[in-house]
Amino acid sequence: MASSFHFLLFCSLLFLISPSTVASATTSFRPKALVLPVSKDASTVQYLAQLNQRTPFVPVKLTVDLGGQFLWVECEQDYVSSTNQPVLCDSTQCSILKVKVFCQDCASDPNLPGCHNITCPLLLDNSVIGTGTEGALFTDVFSIQSTDGSNPGRVVFVPKLTFSCSPTFILDGLASGVKGMAGLGRTEISLPSQISAAFRFSRKFAICLSSSTRDNGVIFFGGGSYVMLPNIDVSKSLIYTPLIFNPVSTASAYQLTR
Repeated sequence: MASSFHFLLFCSLLFLISPSTVASATTSFRPKALVLPVSKDASTVQYLAQLNQRTPFVPVKLTVDLGGQFLWVECEQDYVSSTNQPVLCDSTQCSILKVKVFCQDCASDPNLPGCHNITCPLLLDNSVIGTGTEGALFTDVFSIQSTDGSNPGRVVFVPKLTFSCSPTFILDGLASGVKGMAGLGRTEISLPSQISAAFRFSRKFAICLSSSTRDNGVIFFGGGSYVMLPNIDVSKSLIYTPLIFNPVSTASAYQLTR
């Protein structure tokens, strides 16, 4: 997609939250799509997105990982939230993920927020440096801007977005200020999968990345129109492809390091 397109969406509204413009995934409001600005980091050439997470909301900068299995966030330093909850080992959600490692032991990693000795473990992956480690599965609230395809809509939030808490060392190699990675892969707890399930729209997303560090790109979650200046619906000219499974795993998390 040509980088000369400029977005009709007013991204400056992304994190302006007020009671009259906020809707939850549990309310009757159902957005057609959601939009997330993406910037290019000059020093690492990584593509970065920012989500509002926790209570009270904190902006969390993430490296976008197209094949990543899920969202993971560093939790050992300054993670404070009144809505953070662990996903327990004996929960349905943990069993669906077919976890093959032992339950999280808080004695070995006491800095995880709200940690329990029966927290569902998950192997997470820093695909930038090819390093994996064990994390613990949690849920917390997060917010994102909705759109009708051409104009910004309400800021919406998911009360319990699942993510993995990671240790600090796994941030090595990521851009300055980044606190984790946003996985867009095919798993049931990837960011697109959770968003589509929460708001009941199609399980698809579109990415327009800028080659410049001065201009933002964007990720659209959900189907519908993707209108950009000068009033062009680029969704009509996009080619769609399914995400496929690689039969040979390249994930470094299977070579567990701690």
